[in-house]
Amino acid sequence: MMSIQSSEVIRQPVFFIPHGAGPCFFMDWNPADTWHGMAEFLQGIASRLPAKPKAILMVSAHWRTSQFSVTSGREPTLIYDYFGFPEHTYALTYPAPGSPELAKRVMNLVNGIDQPVTQNPTRGFDHGMFIPLKLMFPAADIPVVQLSLRQDLDPRAHLQVGQALAALRDEGVLIVGSGMSFHNMRGYGDKRFTPRSEAFDEWLTAAVEGSPEQRYQQLKEWHQAPHAFDCHPLGHEEHLLPLMVVAGAAGNDAGQKVYSERVLETQLSAFQFG
Repeated sequence: MMSIQSSEVIRQPVFFIPHGAGPCFFMDWNPADTWHGMAEFLQGIASRLPAKPKAILMVSAHWRTSQFSVTSGREPTLIYDYFGFPEHTYALTYPAPGSPELAKRVMNLVNGIDQPVTQNPTRGFDHGMFIPLKLMFPAADIPVVQLSLRQDLDPRAHLQVGQALAALRDEGVLIVGSGMSFHNMRGYGDKRFTPRSEAFDEWLTAAVEGSPEQRYQQLKEWHQAPHAFDCHPLGHEEHLLPLMVVAGAAGNDAGQKVYSERVLETQLSAFQFG
């Protein structure tokens, strides 16, 4: 168990956030304000919380393993897993500590539902983690642990893992899924994808904001949504799967859309539960 007394903490909500394109928030873009709205949303997340988190568990679209895995190092490095961006973006820092204690707690919870899970003491923070965290918690003073996606991207498995992790919320842990509600590289900047992304976003919002039972069933069958594979090509839906973990951790809490904007001709949204 983490060394946190339940009487000292307040139940945290859970979030599914967009993390943008590479280090987009820390470089010039054309048009210059392309990412301003998303950046402002991320910068405002801390103010939406009932208390400062004791720790953060983040599920990034940019780490897939054959079975679930969790970072367990105390001083994670950064992984600059983006290519072709300005030189200064490879010097960005985010010196937040890891938490072997939280990693162990995560492993125990996931093992409790008979899901294989391993720990990785050398894995660093990929850009799906440290880029949005630099905006959300710039002081980098909150311990952070990352949970991988399972390679097969089975939505049911990720929903179930989220359900197992829900107990962390009452221990002061903020659970964040970091991805994109639309992620098709061919579609960005293409106006033909605007109505497709809007239709998918409307469906996704209705699923998130429905009853917990409806939410679970619809997200489990997300591929039946309108233009599902236009927005997340089959086999490459890793940017949607963090939502499954978050929705599982939501339990019976209501979900709501807390950010939505057209960026690069596609509709992008964020969701909060609790």
